[in-house]
Amino acid sequence: MTEATTEHTTVLLHEAVDALVVDPDGFYIDGTFGRGGHTAELLSKLSTEASVVAIDKDPQAIAEGERRFSEDSRLQLVHGSFADLSEIVAQMGKSGDLSGVLLDLGVSSPQLDQAERGFSFMRDGPLDMRMDTSKGLSAADWIASADEQEIARVIKEYGEERFARRMASAVVTERAKTPITRTVQLAGILAAAHPAWERGKHPATKAFQAIRIFINRELDDLEALLAQIIDTLKVGGRLVIISFHSLEDRRVKRFIRDQDQGIKLPKNLPVRDIDRGVRLIKVGKAIKPAGSEVDGNVRSRSAVMRIAERVA
Repeated sequence: MTEATTEHTTVLLHEAVDALVVDPDGFYIDGTFGRGGHTAELLSKLSTEASVVAIDKDPQAIAEGERRFSEDSRLQLVHGSFADLSEIVAQMGKSGDLSGVLLDLGVSSPQLDQAERGFSFMRDGPLDMRMDTSKGLSAADWIASADEQEIARVIKEYGEERFARRMASAVVTERAKTPITRTVQLAGILAAAHPAWERGKHPATKAFQAIRIFINRELDDLEALLAQIIDTLKVGGRLVIISFHSLEDRRVKRFIRDQDQGIKLPKNLPVRDIDRGVRLIKVGKAIKPAGSEVDGNVRSRSAVMRIAERVA
């Protein structure tokens, strides 16, 4: 198997697509194409009249999608970010006509498993971490140029790492001796600065995650998408988001909760949802993978799926 087609097991495959499809003839967006697992399942549920746009930052993912789905005219692949959802939809002349948007956040198995992508501290490779390798600073570039306070802020804010300041200090000290350009090199520096190793967990885990989130603007992109989503969906359209990190899930949960509550008024008033400014409601409870799925794919263990629907 080539590196571009490293196996990836799609998380909550059927649950996500079943929640998303409200109109078999509709227009849908898979904002995180990855290796096309959700997109393939989605296409299998749709009619010949439907259309799907799949977006991904990763050029490898787009190339794999073009190879895999070249015969399906219903699908259009876009190299970019779901943060540009409104612009992408407007260019197609379909603003406010979306039947559903699906996001499967985080990194894909091929990105983690390819050492040269620089996402994993378990495989030695160049310290890159960019999902879109065609632009932006690599993790090595950022590590070389950021000051100690900024490095500590990123590790603390995006990794929720309590030893962020110690780690940042160690990085700055070591980079003064030699450039930090390899994943295992950085992992060793971070591990040595961590005074409280947890059994079964690499001490660089949270810091690597934090740097990845920062480099790829993952939380910024999610906030941008949420700010656009209501006006982009049509009434009855669904938003389905699978998160793998508490920072992501908190934002999604808070957004859906706030939209579902609308304008806060005294309790027990006979006020309709539309009068409270409710345009998006929560659909069901948060969904997590079944034990059998986690047993077959350990990377699914932290997944949380939330669903919302535009109502006005």
